[in-house]
Formats: sequence, structure tokens, C-alpha cells
Amino acid sequence: MMLARIATRSARLAAPRVSPIVARGYAENTFNKKEKAHEDQYARHHEAEQLKKLKAELEKKRAELVGKVNGVMP
Repeated sequence: MMLARIATRSARLAAPRVSPIVARGYAENTFNKKEKAHEDQYARHHEAEQLKKLKAELEKKRAELVGKVNGVMP
């Protein structure tokens, strides 16, 4: 009986316990990583849209210059 009680206590004491503070810190870190990933994705999308607009402007200017050189006015 005494041996069973000691074995049960030592098993409970040996079990690892996760502190709520550590668990919360881990969760916040995961949230921060996810939030940063979303921000990075938004930034890449925004830059791609800006690049697309600039390329369109560049192509328009290039066409105007080619037209002027060839004597064709838009």
C-alpha cells in the first residue's frame, strides 16, 4: 500500500507541466509569425500591382516615342 502511494506521487511529480505563461508566449509567437506572413503577402501583392502599372506606363511612353520617331502622332 505504501509503495503504491509513493509510486503514484512520484509519477505525478515527474510529469512535465507547461506553465500558462510559456504556453501564452508560444501562442503569441505563432500569432506574430502568422501576422507577419500576412503582412509580407500583402506587401508582395501591392508591389506586384505597382510594378504592373509602371510597366503599362512605360509601354505607353515607349509607343509614343516610337510614334514620334516614325512621324506618327497619336
